[in-house]
Amino acid sequence: MANRIKPFSITRLPGFTAIAMTAFAILYVPIFTLVIYSFNGSQSVAIWGGFSLEWYAVAWQNTQVQEATIRSLIIAASAAVIATTVATMAALGTTRTAQFKGQTLIYVMINQPLMVPEIVTAVALLIVFAVIKVATGYTGLAYLILAHSAFCVPFAYLPIRARLEGMDLSLEVAAADLYANRWQTFRRVTLPLALPGIIAGSMLAFVISLDDVIITEFVKSAGQDTLPTYMLGQLRRVVTPEVNAISTALLGLTILLLTAFFLLTRTRD
Repeated sequence: MANRIKPFSITRLPGFTAIAMTAFAILYVPIFTLVIYSFNGSQSVAIWGGFSLEWYAVAWQNTQVQEATIRSLIIAASAAVIATTVATMAALGTTRTAQFKGQTLIYVMINQPLMVPEIVTAVALLIVFAVIKVATGYTGLAYLILAHSAFCVPFAYLPIRARLEGMDLSLEVAAADLYANRWQTFRRVTLPLALPGIIAGSMLAFVISLDDVIITEFVKSAGQDTLPTYMLGQLRRVVTPEVNAISTALLGLTILLLTAFFLLTRTRD
């Protein structure tokens, strides 16, 4: 019997395992080190002083950390709601219509923040909001919320669009045949089926906003530090394991939300 030709697999190439293990080590060893040293009983971030939860307690009682955390959650939640709403409307407009001229350009415009370096978007937002601040005198959190919303739209758009493209249009056609108007069709058919993608998009937007540093640094006014920018400021002064504890807590929240996002995107009808 002739030997069957095995299909090509990159995992069989020489050195693949070594390269993969090296890549994983470069990515995750620093993170594991951060988590381990967040339980360091010493004041030094480089010298192990025994296992302790002291720095978690210090971070929990730190008023600045509390304020920055609350501010971060408010901004992230608001930005997620706005970005998801806009992304849902954009996804409906680009998947529930026939092909039209300029559709590719619309895709490019929606996904533009993903293709352009984040600092370019941050500078552009800084210029626009600086003009508005001078004209109105308002310096509240609305600028940060709008900036994060604009940046998060494409992140929310991608899973929502993917979900809508995978849905069977015959269900919506059947609803129309049963004399349902467009709003009834959307509310009773399209929205329930698209809900996993919408929730996944909102969680992804929330995580992106919660972790953002560059846009926040450029747009925020005095006294508007979020948790990531507070940590950045602490690193410029005296580095203590408190920063490691805050980073580990933020990492845990991010992993939790991304795991939920992964599970939702695997949902099948």
